[in-house]
Amino acid sequence: MIIHETERLRLRAWLEADRDLFAEINSDPKVMEFFPFRRNRADADALFDSNNRNIYETGFGFFALALRENDAPIGFCGLARTDLKPHLPDGTVEIGWRLAARHWGKGYVTEAAGALLDYGFEERKLGEIVAIAVATNTRSIAVMKRIGMYCDPSRGFEHSGVPDTHPQLRPHVLYAITADRRQRNGETAKR
Repeated sequence: MIIHETERLRLRAWLEADRDLFAEINSDPKVMEFFPFRRNRADADALFDSNNRNIYETGFGFFALALRENDAPIGFCGLARTDLKPHLPDGTVEIGWRLAARHWGKGYVTEAAGALLDYGFEERKLGEIVAIAVATNTRSIAVMKRIGMYCDPSRGFEHSGVPDTHPQLRPHVLYAITADRRQRNGETAKR
């Protein structure tokens, strides 16, 4: 199941052959720097199965991000319904990504995330898409800005799901973009 393709990338459902890459990105300390835990192989496999099931059942989830030239997975990028009460209301759709460190710095996440915003607004008819990050996660925040999202300080929050052992990971910022703003940004870029 291919969700979307760009010039260099393919967003698709996960394949059995992708399990090693999925486990890698969920256990790599560099990739998971802004998360309070790493997943062992059993936990990564369970999340892999749950995420793929969700993709097929709802069309939402964190899709495999693969190189279009050879379909080799390099990470994920997706649109998912959040489960972050009381911080975000039910129905909120979040864009998120995670990329194997060896593929950083090539613009892959920006390319995939921009395409997913278009997909979310044009194909899924969403009104708004948000992204959240630990307030010190400058790499992810830079991507949010590059794809035209804006910071909404009134919606930032202290993440209650972060354990007391990692207080530096509690402050979260929220970036958002509406379908109208995305369309206006696209029209401005064409001029």
